[in-house]
Amino acid sequence: MAAEPNEPPTDSPTVKAAVIVCKGMIDDGLYKSIQRRTQIARREGAEYLLYEIQTYGGLVSAADDISKYFLKASKEAHTVAYITTEAMSAGAMISVHCQDIIMLENATIGDCAPMILVPNQKLEGVEREKAESFIRGLFDRAANANNYPRALLRAMVTMQIEVYRVKNIKTGEYEFFESIELSNKDPNEYDLDNKELVVEGDKLLTLIASDALEYGIARTVVKDLTGALDFLAKRDGVTFAGEPMVLETLWSEEMVRWLNSPAVMAVLIMLALLGVYIEFNTPGVGLPGLVAVICFAIIIGSKYLIGMANWVEVAVLVVGVLLLMVEIFILPGFGIAGFSGVTCILAGLFGMLIRNPPGTLPWPNNDIAWNDFGWGVVSLAGGFVGFVVLAWLLAKYLPKLQFLSGLILVPTAAKLGTEFEVSMTIPPESKTISVNVGDAGEVVSTLRPTGKAKFGNAIVDVVAEAEFLDKGTNVEIIEIHGNRVVVKAVGNQS
Repeated sequence: MAAEPNEPPTDSPTVKAAVIVCKGMIDDGLYKSIQRRTQIARREGAEYLLYEIQTYGGLVSAADDISKYFLKASKEAHTVAYITTEAMSAGAMISVHCQDIIMLENATIGDCAPMILVPNQKLEGVEREKAESFIRGLFDRAANANNYPRALLRAMVTMQIEVYRVKNIKTGEYEFFESIELSNKDPNEYDLDNKELVVEGDKLLTLIASDALEYGIARTVVKDLTGALDFLAKRDGVTFAGEPMVLETLWSEEMVRWLNSPAVMAVLIMLALLGVYIEFNTPGVGLPGLVAVICFAIIIGSKYLIGMANWVEVAVLVVGVLLLMVEIFILPGFGIAGFSGVTCILAGLFGMLIRNPPGTLPWPNNDIAWNDFGWGVVSLAGGFVGFVVLAWLLAKYLPKLQFLSGLILVPTAAKLGTEFEVSMTIPPESKTISVNVGDAGEVVSTLRPTGKAKFGNAIVDVVAEAEFLDKGTNVEIIEIHGNRVVVKAVGNQS
C-alpha cells in the first residue's frame, strides 16, 4: 500500500507539474528529446518534473547522459521517475537518478547487468568486473544523491552481491547490507541474529512495485497519475495548479530515433553501397546513384541531430561522397578518386559511431564507449554483408530478367581483337551488334560527360574524355574497359 503523508496545510503554495514521457529504447535521440522537453517545462514554470518511464533498457552511454541530466535538473526542480510499466536495465539506471520513484501497481524495476554483443559468449572474470564496476559506481552515485538503499541498487548490477535486511535496534528501522559488510556491524546496534536474506548471491535484483515500496526504492505505489500527484501534494505540502502538462516526443524525434536504430542503419548503409555499386556498373546518372546520395544524406543528418556526428566527420563523409561522384560521372574506371572516396566514407561512418569533439580522434575511451561502438560496428557489418549478398544476386540474376535488366550491365565479354559487347540500344530486328575501339560515330545526346552516341545501327552509352560534347559531334571510341565506352571528339561538328 502507498504511504499516507499528512494533509497539506490550507495555505500550501501552488506549483505546476509536467509529465515528460520516456518510452522505448534508451538512446541518444531520447536524451536529446528529454533535454528539449525539460527546458520547455521549466520555461512554462513547472516545478515538478515527472518522467514517465516505460523501457526495457538501451545504450549505457545514453542512460549515463540522461542520469547526469536528471541530477542537474533536480537542482532547479523536483524530479520524479513515474514508472508505469517497467524500468529495466538502463531504465532502472535513469529512474534512480530522480529524487523520487513512484510506481504504478504491478510495475517492475531492476536487472541492469551489462550485456556483450558476441553471440554465445559471456563476460567472465576481470572483463565482467570491469564492465560492472562502472555501472555500480553510477548506482552508488544515485543512492547517495537520492537516499536509496545502496546495497539493493548494486544488486541490480552484479549477481555475486548477496543482500540482507537487518533491523537497527536503536532506531527500529530496517537497513540493507551486503553480506561482506555484516561482519563489521555491531551486534549491540543491529539484530544480526534475525537478519533476512533479500537477494541471493546468484541472482540479479528485479522488484515489483509492492516490493520496491517495502524496500524503500519506491516512495509510493499508486493506481494512476492523479494518485502520484496527490501523494506529492500531501507529502510536500503543495497544491498543483490544474492538470499537468504532458510532453511527448515529436514525430520527427521518433523518426530520428528509428533511423538510428541498428537495424534501420544497417539497411541504409546497405542501400547506399548498393546504389554506388550499381551506378559504377551503369554509365550515366541514374536512380541508383540518387538513392545512394539520399541514403548518405539520411545517415549524416540523423547522426548529426543526435550529437554523434561533428562537423569534421560530416565533412569527411561528404568529401568521400563527392569523390565517388567524380569517379562515377567524370572519370572513367576506378582510380585514386574512387579509392579515396571509399576511404573517406568509411572513416566518416566509423567516426560517427563515437561521440567526440571535432578536435579529438574518434576512438572509444571507456567501456561504455566501446559497448556503443560495438553496436555501431554491428550495424555497419550488417549493412555490408547485406550489400555483398544483394550485389551478388543482382550481378547473377538481374540481367536475365527482361523487365529489370536495364538497371545493371552485364560484364563486358571480349570478342575477336578489340571487339567488345557493350551496353547499347539496337533495332528489334537486329540480333547482335558489337563495336570496336576505333569505330566512328555521332553523339545523339549531349555528353556531360556521359550520354549516348550512335555507331552504325547501335546507340551506345558512352563517356567523353574530360570534356562535354554537344549533340551531333563526331566521336571515335578510344577505350572499352569494364562497362564503359570512352570516346573523344574527331573531325568537324555536324
